[in-house]
Amino acid sequence: MNSALAVYACDPAATRGRRFAQAPAPTRTDYQRDRDRIVHCTAFRRLVYKTQVFLNHEGDLFRTRLTHSLEVAQLGRSIARSLRLNEDLVEAVALAHDLGHTPFGHAGQDALNDCMAAFGGFEHNLQSLRVVDHLEHRYPEFDGLNLTFETREGILKHCSIANAKALEAGEPGGVAQRFLTHTQPSLEAQLCNLADEIAYNAHDIDDGVRSGLITLAQLQAVPLFDEFRRQTLADFPQLHQADQGRRLLYESIRRMLSAQVYDVIAATQSALDAVGSIDLAAVRQLPPLVQFGPDMRAKSRVLKAFLLQQLYRHPQVLQTTGQAKQVVRALFDAYFAAPHEMPERYQRRAAQGAVGDAASVTASVTASVTASVTASVTASVTARAVADYIAGMTDRFAVREHHRLTGQTLLTEGCV
Repeated sequence: MNSALAVYACDPAATRGRRFAQAPAPTRTDYQRDRDRIVHCTAFRRLVYKTQVFLNHEGDLFRTRLTHSLEVAQLGRSIARSLRLNEDLVEAVALAHDLGHTPFGHAGQDALNDCMAAFGGFEHNLQSLRVVDHLEHRYPEFDGLNLTFETREGILKHCSIANAKALEAGEPGGVAQRFLTHTQPSLEAQLCNLADEIAYNAHDIDDGVRSGLITLAQLQAVPLFDEFRRQTLADFPQLHQADQGRRLLYESIRRMLSAQVYDVIAATQSALDAVGSIDLAAVRQLPPLVQFGPDMRAKSRVLKAFLLQQLYRHPQVLQTTGQAKQVVRALFDAYFAAPHEMPERYQRRAAQGAVGDAASVTASVTASVTASVTASVTASVTARAVADYIAGMTDRFAVREHHRLTGQTLLTEGCV
């Protein structure tokens, strides 16, 4: 193992490998190669025009899925370095974890899940795995990016039992097994999950204040933020001036982020010390080890509750996300009824089966199967192709397609 890595870290030399065997790269480890494949893929580029909280047309300076993913990667690498985890693996997982997100953020995801309710539903984490396993078409030998097991495992941070069983059937002992055996992923995957939370809590404060939907005065009710606001004002009294609000906000967030990073490092190292000498195999059998300390965990929960009530459920946000849901539902209905409106690649999948699934489904149908079952299978295959197409859209492309297909005008400022 690389001497710079802890014994409980993921060593690229000991990876569980790729779904399709490939010779190693001469100058890069397998995890570095994963990261590079992710950065160069189409789905990654699309993240620049996919929503975090505020829709793409609402302003140029709000976070997108791309900037969010970069922030998660930066935080994750900083923590990984101190804990002697594999930074390259952390970065690869962080950059890929949102590849399956729909346009319009969680509003789009909720709407697409509703549309897919009769066809297995829609989970953005599972969709991210579908992107890197199947939907990217860049290589002549295989579909997807053919990433390592460890990167794929980190990408699939949540999964329903039904979907886990389906994945396990196609890949026994694979990335979904832990959801059935109630074991843990690598520490690098655990770290990305927590870095994701730290990043979005911080930048949603920034974007919320920038938007005018929440204020610095309101944030005084949030202990985790207000502690650092008061520290900042004590160190820099000139920031009391009304025109210094942005500097006060940035410095308070910077200190809050630093405190959370140091807390995770200390709490995780303490948890590792408490369990004694362990390797990667032992990590998977233990409860999650990458964690906040109790006080920081409690304060983080208060911050999340504040953002939920004051930002994510703000009437202005809800009005916009309501329109976004209308767009997604209308797109789904239009493509489901007329698959020829989609690009040829998705038309073929709608007709012949999604990512190889249709062939296996058809093979399992006996000659005595009823016409209704056959129709149900066909509808499910079509629906999944439609969901894959919509999930890959950027905000502004979804708006343009909605206008083209329905003639209606929603969410159009700066988009059409």
